[in-house]
Amino acid sequence: MCQRVSSWMTVLSRALLLCLPALAVQAADYRSVEPGEGSAAAILYDSPSKKGVPQFIIRRYTPVEVVVNLEGWAKVRDAAGGLAWIERAALADRRTLQVTADRAEVHQAADTASPLAFQAEKGVALELLEAGPAGWAKVRHRDGQTGYLRANQVWGL
Repeated sequence: MCQRVSSWMTVLSRALLLCLPALAVQAADYRSVEPGEGSAAAILYDSPSKKGVPQFIIRRYTPVEVVVNLEGWAKVRDAAGGLAWIERAALADRRTLQVTADRAEVHQAADTASPLAFQAEKGVALELLEAGPAGWAKVRHRDGQTGYLRANQVWGL
């Protein structure tokens, strides 16, 4: 009887170990592109080296998702899904969001019935102040205006 329970526990524990990777949830690591003082953009490379081939120029305050960190470099994904390498020093902890809707409506409160605070065109970067209630985000425009918008109008959350 004791051996049967032991065998059953071994089978159960192995089955659980096989399921763990599927249960593991990793939060996305979003950052804002913020190159050195006086620079309006950073360079994206095809490999984690300045000897790599430059692929694109990415604007200051553009949100990116860090998918790999490697010795001073980060492999990042942009709103279009493209992957490239950027120097880690060009990334800040500040969170920004990129408007993906043709025109995002930013309200004074987290409610579609609330008056509009402002509108933001597609591609505009907004600073994330806080993740608001149920599908809303509180943001600030570079001009200082703040408000709430629906999460489905932006990328970077």
